Amino acid sequence: MTEQYLTTVLDETRQTIESHPQVGYGTEQPLHEHLRFAVLRLLENEAEDTHTGEPRVPGITVGYGNDAAMFNHWRDEVEWWTDIEPQEHCTRFRIFYEQSDQDELPRRALEVMTALGAWRVWEGAAAACGSYDHRGRREAHFLLHYNHPIEEHLARLVEPDDSALASDGGWVANRDRQSAIQPETDTVSAEPSADELAPRTRRACDEEMDVSLLKKGGVYEVHSESGNFYDVDVAAETCTCLDWQRREPEGGCKHMRRVDIEIEAGHVPRPDGRLPRTESGQQLNSIL
Repeated sequence: MTEQYLTTVLDETRQTIESHPQVGYGTEQPLHEHLRFAVLRLLENEAEDTHTGEPRVPGITVGYGNDAAMFNHWRDEVEWWTDIEPQEHCTRFRIFYEQSDQDELPRRALEVMTALGAWRVWEGAAAACGSYDHRGRREAHFLLHYNHPIEEHLARLVEPDDSALASDGGWVANRDRQSAIQPETDTVSAEPSADELAPRTRRACDEEMDVSLLKKGGVYEVHSESGNFYDVDVAAETCTCLDWQRREPEGGCKHMRRVDIEIEAGHVPRPDGRLPRTESGQQLNSIL
């Protein structure tokens, strides 16, 4: 069964890369970004929302993020890292599921993680921390290292071209920073120039930031130019950075503004976890 799920995960990831390369654009680990998003889609989404048509696993919720960043955010609230030190170059998947008499992780979720080559590092009662509150449920944690051999296999399945994947599996940087954060359009933009932008908006546009969907419902992880990780909740309009925590500036901190820019440009999944909408090959400016 493991081989079957490996094929399914790779197929879902491959088709996502080919149909929506913008999901991983601008991140340092684009293949890894697509891979972990494919896991979320396969376990959570309805069959008609996935490329492979796999039915969702009932009662499953998936969260993920950089393991070291999660440790920095929540080390005072949880004891997950007692046996294993936080891993800088790993994704930690948190898989929430309903309690039962056996309290066993649903088999298909286990098969998917096994097929990925992820290893289970913790399991127990779900804790309320960070952006997650699943008290009354159970959760299992798995670690998947960046640049895992499965990514090499995935890279061989995707045909490289000048606008998507380079031979090493990374993205070809064929657009400058401004075009990377603005949707392509044939119309003349009425947006203000950089000199007219508010300082936080200018920094949101100019600084190097990686944005990825952390949790369906609108929680995004921002890897800032400083190397720190922050959680931006677009529904609650909050960020875990000090600027927001101390000042709550009108219009949001630079991380909140960058997330808005990336969503509007169609470079990251929408808050509901769906891929950016397209119409006649052009990105829509509405995230609906």
